[in-house]
Amino acid sequence: MRCLLLLLALPLAAQESVEIDNPWVRVVRVKLGPKAKLPVEFHPPSVTVFLTDAQERIAGTGVVPKGASKAGEVSYTEAVRYGEENASGQPLEKIVVELKPNAPKSSPVLLDPVKLDPEHHLVPLENARVRVLRTILEPDLKSPMHEHPHYVVVYLTELHTTMALDDGKLVDNVRHPGEVAWRDYMKHQTENIGQKQALEIQIELK
Repeated sequence: MRCLLLLLALPLAAQESVEIDNPWVRVVRVKLGPKAKLPVEFHPPSVTVFLTDAQERIAGTGVVPKGASKAGEVSYTEAVRYGEENASGQPLEKIVVELKPNAPKSSPVLLDPVKLDPEHHLVPLENARVRVLRTILEPDLKSPMHEHPHYVVVYLTELHTTMALDDGKLVDNVRHPGEVAWRDYMKHQTENIGQKQALEIQIELK
């Protein structure tokens, strides 16, 4: 019993699991218990999507995001060596999208959702490597037909949509908070058939 109590008193271990690995990206789910740490190591250029509020301490070289982040926020870091610690008393979870060198380039899109429906496709981050969209889907909302280059989707909420593809296929898409998906170039129209507002982050690769 005493050993069990001692184990329960220890900080939860850090966990890293690879969700996607292809020629474009390696997507890692990072979970850190209170006060848990990850060692200093090399990190390639990355986009981070926070699934929980976070208070991090960063150790290493270079400039990286640090301090407080809110669930749903997105950040970008260039290649750098660093380690990190969950400085809060709550578990931390985030999705890290590592960008691979010499990845195939995406073709430009003509039907840009940001131009066609800017109210529901916000751009919190953009640079030479990626464009990040925060997509807001109200109940019964149907987007215009639009295109995405190759991209990663991080679902922030429950979501139930249908995707009408340009080849006539209809895809039923049911997702849960924190799920991640890879999409090749896609031309589609999305309809939220759920009863609640749905939020997702789309990391488009240039």
